[in-house]
Amino acid sequence: MGIKSDIVQPEAWQAALAALDWQVEMGVADWVQEHPVNRYDLPDRLERPIAAETPALARPAARQEAQTVDPVDVARHAAQAARTLDDLRAALMAFDLCELKRGARSTVFADGHPAARVLILGEAPGREEDQEGLPFVGRAGQLLDRMFEAIGLSRQSHDPALALYITNVMPWRPPQNREPDPDEIAMMRPFLERHIALTNPDVIVTMGNTPCLALLNQKGILRLRGTWTSALGKPVLPMTHPAYLLRNPAAKREAWADLLTLKARLT
Repeated sequence: MGIKSDIVQPEAWQAALAALDWQVEMGVADWVQEHPVNRYDLPDRLERPIAAETPALARPAARQEAQTVDPVDVARHAAQAARTLDDLRAALMAFDLCELKRGARSTVFADGHPAARVLILGEAPGREEDQEGLPFVGRAGQLLDRMFEAIGLSRQSHDPALALYITNVMPWRPPQNREPDPDEIAMMRPFLERHIALTNPDVIVTMGNTPCLALLNQKGILRLRGTWTSALGKPVLPMTHPAYLLRNPAAKREAWADLLTLKARLT
C-alpha cells in the first residue's frame, strides 16, 4: 500500500486560494469553525483596517484612459480628419467608444449616389440592415424605395438629379431596435456633420424622431413632419419613418403630401 502524503502540492494550494477568493466575492462573510463563537463576547465595534490607496501611476492605463477620454471629442477629431467618404467610413469603423458597436454585426455606412441632391437620414440599422451592411433594406426600406420612386427618385440612379443618398444617424444597430439614447446620438453627431459636409446635398429628409433630434435638437415627428426647416446650412424636411407608415397605413396620405412638397422644392 502507498503512503498518503499530507504535503499540500502548490497547485492544490493555489486552487484553494482561488476558491476562497471567489467565495469572498460572492459575499460569504462567516466560516464554520471547530468551536462556536459567542457573538455577545465580541466588541460592539471593530476597527476597520485602512486599505492602502493604490497610487495613480499603478492603475491600469486603460482605466485611466476610460476616465479621461471624451468620446464626443475623439469623434470630432476623427471626423474632421476625414477628407473623403472612404476616410470617414474608415474613421467610423475604427471608433470603439460606442457600446452599440460591440453588439452589432456591421458598420452600416450609406447607400446610393454620393452626389445625389437628396440625402435621406434615417435612425439606425435594424436586423436586416445589420446583416446586409446597408441602410433601409428591410420592409421599411422597400416601402421607402417605392415612395421616392413615385416622385422619380431612386438610390440606384446614376444621375445625381434623380438619385438618393441614404444614411443613418447611428451606424450600428441598437439592441432590440431600441431608440438611441442622447449620449449615443451626441457621439455620432460629429461623424454625421462631416458626412453631410462631404456629400453636400441640396436637401436633407429626416425620417423619424432620432434624425430630428440629431440635426434639429427637436422631437415630435408627427408635429414636425411636412414643415421645412434648416440645419447645417441645408433645407431639411422631416417625414414620418416608413416603419411608422407600415404600422399606420392611414398616415401614408400625409407622407404622399410631404413627397409632393419635396418634388416641388427640387424643380
